[in-house]
Amino acid sequence: MMSPVLGMSFLALVLSGGAWAFAPIGGGASTHVSITEKAVLQKVTEVCRAIAESEGRDFTPTGNSAEELVQACLGPKATGEVSAAKFKSALNEIYIQNGQVDRDFVNSPAHHFNSEAFALGRRLITDGVASIKANIQKENFLAARETLGRVLHTLQDFYSHSNWVDLGYTEPYANLIRPDLPLENLADVKTPTCSDCANGGFCSNSILPNILNEKKLTSGYMGILSSAKPKGKCSHGGAADLTSSKAPRGGISKDERRSDNVALHTAAVTVATTATLQLLDDIRGAAGDNNYLRFMGVARSSVVVFVIDTTGSMSDDILEAKRVVYEIIDSKKGTQDEPSQYILVPFNDPEFGPLIKTTNPDVMKAEIANLTADGGGDLPEMCLSGLQLALTGAPASSNIYVFTDAIAKDIELKETIVALIRSTKSTVSFFMTGDGARRRRRGVESSEATFETYKDLALASGGQAISVTKENLPQATDVIIDSSTSALVIVLQRARNPGRAETFSFLLDESLNNITIYITGKSLTFTLKNPAGVTQKQNEANGKLGTVQTVGNLYRVRLATDKHTGLWEISMNSNQPYTLKVTGQSTIAFIYDFVETFEGPHPGYALISGRPKAGKHYNIILKAGNLSITILLRRHHGDIIYMNTAATSLKPLEADDH
Repeated sequence: MMSPVLGMSFLALVLSGGAWAFAPIGGGASTHVSITEKAVLQKVTEVCRAIAESEGRDFTPTGNSAEELVQACLGPKATGEVSAAKFKSALNEIYIQNGQVDRDFVNSPAHHFNSEAFALGRRLITDGVASIKANIQKENFLAARETLGRVLHTLQDFYSHSNWVDLGYTEPYANLIRPDLPLENLADVKTPTCSDCANGGFCSNSILPNILNEKKLTSGYMGILSSAKPKGKCSHGGAADLTSSKAPRGGISKDERRSDNVALHTAAVTVATTATLQLLDDIRGAAGDNNYLRFMGVARSSVVVFVIDTTGSMSDDILEAKRVVYEIIDSKKGTQDEPSQYILVPFNDPEFGPLIKTTNPDVMKAEIANLTADGGGDLPEMCLSGLQLALTGAPASSNIYVFTDAIAKDIELKETIVALIRSTKSTVSFFMTGDGARRRRRGVESSEATFETYKDLALASGGQAISVTKENLPQATDVIIDSSTSALVIVLQRARNPGRAETFSFLLDESLNNITIYITGKSLTFTLKNPAGVTQKQNEANGKLGTVQTVGNLYRVRLATDKHTGLWEISMNSNQPYTLKVTGQSTIAFIYDFVETFEGPHPGYALISGRPKAGKHYNIILKAGNLSITILLRRHHGDIIYMNTAATSLKPLEADDH
């Protein structure tokens, strides 16, 4: 049942209805999204095939979806499940930024090649491409993808808003992506370009014959706030264009397919797609095939990020972090679960960093072997500064693990960390091993209170805050081994503060494997029940449903491989705060974003900043491959929204009610 306080509507990535064919989302058969998607998938296919041929193996995708493409590209290289989540997230980042050009630069002629702004438009493209190449070289892939989305919008608009295809050209204008070549045969500002369209709408053949014969390049003028335009000039056209009512009336836009321009619209879409391919090929040439695939998110999804306190009392913790990294590297080598990247951020007091990032497991082994415990002494350390560096330097949706035995000295960064967690959708887990000497000093509260900051951050990210002795730390770090997988999904996540008796249900289907349940809290009991009614309690280490491991405040339940599909239940009972998380492995990936609508010549959807607040209506763009899914929204205590589907559950989305 929809909450009366927080209402949401769900939108497919490409909606029906609307009239703007080159709009970011919706309308007609072709959009910025569909043009971009077709070109990106084709170019990734070419790159994957080239790599496969160089390695002497076959490349035989079973279809043209993102999932099928990634399976064919990565699947033969190693054993295990292959997830397209990273690739689909990368595509979504490109699409969203492409669409937001129509909101952020709605009145900028250069961003849309309106009003004959050819030189400025070309400058946006060439500067953008240079930025993309530089960011790929620095492995700033997110920044590169966001810039690509904006650049592609401008490039594609050239073919819809200019008279390029009216002049009979069937290939892209290569000079747009070549800053060393001149823009030739442009109509100057005093040259009339269009005849009047008496009906005030769109007319065929409105471009003057001499412009067509002389191959003069022009584009429609666009006025959202003013009808002014140079004498005799073409307009963009449409209800939002005030210049279209000033002679010469009408417009030459090919944004939509109309009865008067079917052939021209189709030609604009075709050439815009080819131009997109050419630009992508230029980027590929600069990046190289392997880095190009990483840029596009075609890589194993698992990224291991360690943020480690290196103060004097942390020698045991550093040894354990080293052991975990070595185990991940050695045990997962040659499988799809082998991390695609390793990141290390040490912190001390007052120093933190540097951020060390590598795809070479031997380099990471050497870096973590060089860590030594030294310095510190006063209780708080620069933990949040180290975590901030990790969040800004790691890819989106990373799993980050923090090792510390001290509270945060830089507590003022807490809200910044929360904002970064939400924008990157990364998961942060803490391993807290404070002893008596490190936990207390004059004016500082007990360890449970001082570690609340870490618990809050773990909860905000969907991670865990595990309190454990240094002696038992090796048992707790199994959580890291579990989550170092390319196909990790969250089936269920709940948090209760204060705790109370409650029963939670979750659905397991045949697509899910390696189901693990994590519970953190003290003074609690729980009972797990499968669809057949078989139960197991927290004190049954080896029961009928699986194994229960207890270390510190963490319960780790690993379900048996012969799990029953259907609706499971777990009954929790505690008056202390607790968290519950159910994970598994699945190749089904869900990509979602909260968006807001915007109006204008090309209405669409743009990402909202931060998390949704109670009392407002929001839209969600949800992409789940080719699946047809039914969404159920639930409003629970603590103002947490959960989105469940018949296949698996999405990560919980918190509605900030404060």
